Amino acid sequence: MRDVAKLAGVSHQTVSRVLNNHPNVREETRARVLDAMRSLNYRRNLAARTLVTRQSDTLGIIGFETTLFGPASMLHGIESAARDAGYMVSIASVRDLDRRQVLEAVDRLTQHSVDGVIAIAPKQSVTHALAQAPPSLQCVAVGGAGESDAAPTVSIDNALGARLATQHLLDLGHATVHHAAGPPDWPESAERIEGWRRTLYAAGAVVPPVEHGWWDAESGYEQGHALARDPSVTAVFCSNDRIALGVLRALHEAGKRVPDDVSVVGFDDMPDSGFFVPPLTTVHQDFGELGRRSLALLLEHMTHTPAAELPPPNHVLVSPQLVVRASSGPARPDCTRT
Repeated sequence: MRDVAKLAGVSHQTVSRVLNNHPNVREETRARVLDAMRSLNYRRNLAARTLVTRQSDTLGIIGFETTLFGPASMLHGIESAARDAGYMVSIASVRDLDRRQVLEAVDRLTQHSVDGVIAIAPKQSVTHALAQAPPSLQCVAVGGAGESDAAPTVSIDNALGARLATQHLLDLGHATVHHAAGPPDWPESAERIEGWRRTLYAAGAVVPPVEHGWWDAESGYEQGHALARDPSVTAVFCSNDRIALGVLRALHEAGKRVPDDVSVVGFDDMPDSGFFVPPLTTVHQDFGELGRRSLALLLEHMTHTPAAELPPPNHVLVSPQLVVRASSGPARPDCTRT
């Protein structure tokens, strides 16, 4: 810092102010200090700074090895929000979503002196494991269901998204809506089932049996063949867009026209969903907002003091939106609700 100060013709305190983005530095002086830093290839000693301030300005992110669109998009949204807020990120990946591996990931991140941890939590095992992290380390889960004995969570309002999709199909005149679901042990899948079922109950419609599967097109293809064999099926709500892709293929092979014979709605709004044949009506998840809200919740818990009047929330929901495209349409006259 003294070398930078000498080259820039300022005090080392001024260099410190520039490094810490202090507002009381003239732009001309700031530019001169930054030029001097580049000339000398100056890099601040983050380890020393962490020892002095007890803050690393680094957040830990726990992800898991997957190519699934939702969790991968959550990871990108969290990382982008952290960087926009001036934090560096350290990512720890786990192969299985069990308690032991999650706590091992927390331990690895703790060794890097992270200020807090955000974890992708498609299963409740993750949120319960985070609740057992060291008390000095604040953790937030993204994607899990809020529970009093688990870590604070931020998630998409899956039940609302399912209601939007199901009500859209009922409003088009379909007598009922069938559901191609994800795995039953994932909270996202269970919440979407619950939102779909409650909407049908409220409308007085028949609630068909659920077709369970995985989150991929192959599973949707198998579910779609089963649905295509049932002549009463005129509307299908799929738990994600990849399942919907498989359902569309199966319906096409069975000679069913979409949306003339069967309407299909997905969930996620993948970047490619507008290019399906036909373009997919789906529920849009705002993963950027999910990242921003998860970071905000973590910072609230990190800065909360017992003297504060109100504790930070333990569960935050982000509302999805229905995106109507060409895969959903009015029910056939012989299959409308009475």
